Amino acid sequence: MSLEGSLAGLKETEGGGSFSLQNSKMLKVELADATVQAKLGSMVAHQGEVEFEHAGSGGMGRFMKKAMTGEGTDLMKVSGTGEVFLADFGQDIQLLRLEDEAITANGANVLAFEDGIDWDIKKVEGVSGMLGGGLYNMHLSGTGFVAIISDGPPVLIEVDGESTFADPQAAITWSSGVTSSAKADVNMKTLIGRGSGETVQISFSGRGWVLIQPSEGRVTGTAAGGSGSSGGAAGGLGKLLGG
Repeated sequence: MSLEGSLAGLKETEGGGSFSLQNSKMLKVELADATVQAKLGSMVAHQGEVEFEHAGSGGMGRFMKKAMTGEGTDLMKVSGTGEVFLADFGQDIQLLRLEDEAITANGANVLAFEDGIDWDIKKVEGVSGMLGGGLYNMHLSGTGFVAIISDGPPVLIEVDGESTFADPQAAITWSSGVTSSAKADVNMKTLIGRGSGETVQISFSGRGWVLIQPSEGRVTGTAAGGSGSSGGAAGGLGKLLGG
């Protein structure tokens, strides 16, 4: 077998819309005089006339929230005509399609989203006075693709009236029909997470789903950054997780 033949199974895939997975760890974005926002530094290759620009925080309000909370991710605007390949340290990529819907996501797990998606930073309910700065997440809403990264293959847990609890870094995104709150137990005898002596869990109730990665992610310090409130109108799970 020739060298080219041995690499045939690794060729890029064509078609599939503006966002398409090349494999479980690489996303291809097809630009046609369009703009998307992507995690800063996530570009691994591109073709065509493509421009990259630091996106900032999208307005003073979001800039202040990001500065005060540490939530969100540094974004870049990708525009022009061509193809851009995105990845983030070999993490798995989950592709969600929103149709006038909303999700909440850990900011560190947001890889890219289309121009039809708006975002903001929101706080988890019930954490005032418990964790100082509290817990925050990105709220994404609108119509378009959103690419979420996970540290390993995630599991989708359905929430249907019964409370579900998760580590703040393990819960990477959840649907708008789910309401989140937090509880903290400052007790060295009840350590659960790896972040600190402050046991923090996120409680999910209502009806919808939560996507859990098999890891607490790249924890740096306490678990005080990275989970938030739900938002928006509930949507069909089939549509959201369709590629």
